[in-house]
Amino acid sequence: MSVPFNFPYLSGREFDYMQEAAKSGHLSGDGEFTKRCNAYLERMLGSKKVMLTTSCTHALEMSALLLDVKPGDEIILPSFTFVSTVNAFVLRGSVPVFIDSRPDTLNIDERLIEEKITPKTKAIVVVHYGGVGCEMDYILAVAKRHGLSVVEDNAQGLFGYYKGRPLGSLGIFATQSFHETKNVHCGEGGALVINDPAYVERAEIIREKGTNRSRFFRGQVDKYTWVDVGSSYLPSELLAAYLWAQLEVADAIQARRREIWELYDFSIQNWASGNSIGTPFVPEHCQSAYHMYYLVMPSLEARQEFIAHLKDRGIQAAFHYQSLHLSDVGMQFGGRVGDCPNAERASDCLVRLPFFNSLARETHEKIIQAVVSF
Repeated sequence: MSVPFNFPYLSGREFDYMQEAAKSGHLSGDGEFTKRCNAYLERMLGSKKVMLTTSCTHALEMSALLLDVKPGDEIILPSFTFVSTVNAFVLRGSVPVFIDSRPDTLNIDERLIEEKITPKTKAIVVVHYGGVGCEMDYILAVAKRHGLSVVEDNAQGLFGYYKGRPLGSLGIFATQSFHETKNVHCGEGGALVINDPAYVERAEIIREKGTNRSRFFRGQVDKYTWVDVGSSYLPSELLAAYLWAQLEVADAIQARRREIWELYDFSIQNWASGNSIGTPFVPEHCQSAYHMYYLVMPSLEARQEFIAHLKDRGIQAAFHYQSLHLSDVGMQFGGRVGDCPNAERASDCLVRLPFFNSLARETHEKIIQAVVSF
């Protein structure tokens, strides 16, 4: 039997809660299950406000709108990330400024940020790669010196920590993903985390298609109307019900993911170090979210051979991001080969191993044996 790269987790209560939502007569956004999910995330992150969205991409788009990003504004962000991180801001006419990765965590290299700041810089967007925190103290200090906002693309970082603080609680905003590949999921979904209360009311308006509908439902106005730009960013109550079944057992999910991650790390380290292969690095002041386990092979050719080696044994592995500065659009913004060497190397050499909660011990050991036999 083949081993997939990912298999979406089921807690067992998803369909019960979806049926409960259907029977309630409230299937559109912001019903009881949405409120439960929002409240859980607010408590866990210590956030002023969390709003479920239809995707992490949409939460990023809301961030760009809340920051009032205008054409020509520059946004500093890592090259080694998913296209949504940049698209959300380019949609508003911004110019991306790509930064290389650190060689150890593969997060944005905080030491390269300040030299890229200009009078046009609007914000810094960080991505906690693999669920390991960026060097946020340094980044926040740079942002403060220059009067810039920091947005956390925390798609992979929920349940991770930086110096004891939850990832997602450090920037002015953070965005979450509940895509089926994430630790907890509802197939497709996301959330906007707001850590500055000054933005809450406008975020409600943007999320409700530019109307003050939320104020109307609270009885603060006698009717609602169009008051700002916005779009339809609310997920249905069915998705929220599915997600709630996962959040209810998030501690158990995380404990299992930690077991999987640690068995990979314990079993592979000696083989990897003896073959000049990189493994995930977690600084002492960080706690991983245990989102993935990856290897950085010595070359592109070695990665291709390794993926084929696993495939021959019925195991699916996957590479990850292609550096955005070398994409078709990235090169239109001036990206060139050699601009971000660590990101380029990760694009060529990184491979992710199968990682999902229902991964049986026997199957897990089969994967490990296939890895170390390469």
